Amino acid sequence: MSKNQTSRREWILESGLGVAAAAFSGKMASFATIDGRPFEPMQAEAKTAPTGDEKDHVRRMKWWHEARFGMFIHWGLYSVLGRHEWVMENEGIPVSEYASLAKQFKPKPFPARDWAKLARETGMRYMVMTTKHHEGFCHFDTKTTDYCSPRQGPGRDLVREYVDAARGESLRVGFYYSLMDWHHPDGARCAKDEAARKRFVEYIHTHVRELMTNYGKIDVLWYDVAWPLDAAGWESERMNKMVFELQPDIIVNNRNKLPGDFSTPEQQIKADTEGRAWETCMTLNDSWGYQRADDDWKSPRRVIQNLIACSRDTGNYLLNIGPRADGSVPENSVRVLTEVGQWLRRNGEAIYGSDPCQPRRSNYASFTRKGNALFMHVHFWPGNYVAIAGLQTKVKSARFLASGQKIDFQQDPYRVRLTGLPEEAPDHPVTTIALECEAEPTQDNIFVREEKPRDGV
Repeated sequence: MSKNQTSRREWILESGLGVAAAAFSGKMASFATIDGRPFEPMQAEAKTAPTGDEKDHVRRMKWWHEARFGMFIHWGLYSVLGRHEWVMENEGIPVSEYASLAKQFKPKPFPARDWAKLARETGMRYMVMTTKHHEGFCHFDTKTTDYCSPRQGPGRDLVREYVDAARGESLRVGFYYSLMDWHHPDGARCAKDEAARKRFVEYIHTHVRELMTNYGKIDVLWYDVAWPLDAAGWESERMNKMVFELQPDIIVNNRNKLPGDFSTPEQQIKADTEGRAWETCMTLNDSWGYQRADDDWKSPRRVIQNLIACSRDTGNYLLNIGPRADGSVPENSVRVLTEVGQWLRRNGEAIYGSDPCQPRRSNYASFTRKGNALFMHVHFWPGNYVAIAGLQTKVKSARFLASGQKIDFQQDPYRVRLTGLPEEAPDHPVTTIALECEAEPTQDNIFVREEKPRDGV
């Protein structure tokens, strides 16, 4: 047994913050594990003084780190068919046949107003819309092609409507833009033909310049699918330089083969290494674009669990809707997001602006942290008490976050036991308990396993 372990045990039972500071001055002997690997809290600060570029990065990212939750919108000609956003390639539809959908694509007036209102009521703080997906159809006014919404079925600039709607709900504005293009004749041959590459790169760069120039302040640029070129082929350094010259406050992701400001795990929650900013993008069912037959909807509880998991490691959750061709949002999307929004209005304190959270071991709960407050999110309500093993910090008070009602608790070196709880969960679909601690809460279950007294046989 280490001296530090002894100090922690004695401190929890008997002493104050002075002993606590001594106990935590060194590295803890053991931590909880993730997938069998030791987990240590993410480093929140740089080890050396930040450079000018790093300071600017911190400035640009501040709102994004606090936001935690955003809406992704995949909407395009594929929405007319309702057979998934990759239908053009997956079903081998000829370009000329697919392009005829552009005349059939006739959304109702200003559907983005409904999206923005739904995003705000869900507790989302920013939106990211597909301005051009892999199919090559542009939702914005461009000088490069007639294959765009103002000159096809919609007869208007759909990106303009989206920007105005998001700003009308005080949401940050993000543009998704696919580098890959199944419609442009140079979209594939650019990989082997230098003249085609130069033409195609200029076409793409022009789109990005138009998006960064014509719509006022833009908060996020979300590149996607760099096939078939690498960063040198796309001239990504030059492209990003242009972007930051036009939009000095913007945040750019990593999918044009440069590191960018944040990483983008897709359909999985995976914190990046060394404290790098990250955002999990995920669908509400199994499709990004409208797929009328896809009924595999995530439950509100699953969405909240995913949001908690992202917030725990200071990541963001970009959750997708796939509107129909007319711009209406499928009813099941609205149902799920409405319940999530109601929960966040009661419990958002535990999500927005959260800090890195080391405790994570429970078979019915997960955790987030803000300062010395540990939030225990009980997904599967076990009955009249809940408990946390291995908490290495003295708890000062406990309460239900939604109602503020105080909770009785007992603490010993091995567990915190919260008692006198109702048999049925007092909040739905997840009940959150706030524990105010005397120092940053950490958890050590290996300490419990090794040091808890055992009876003989």
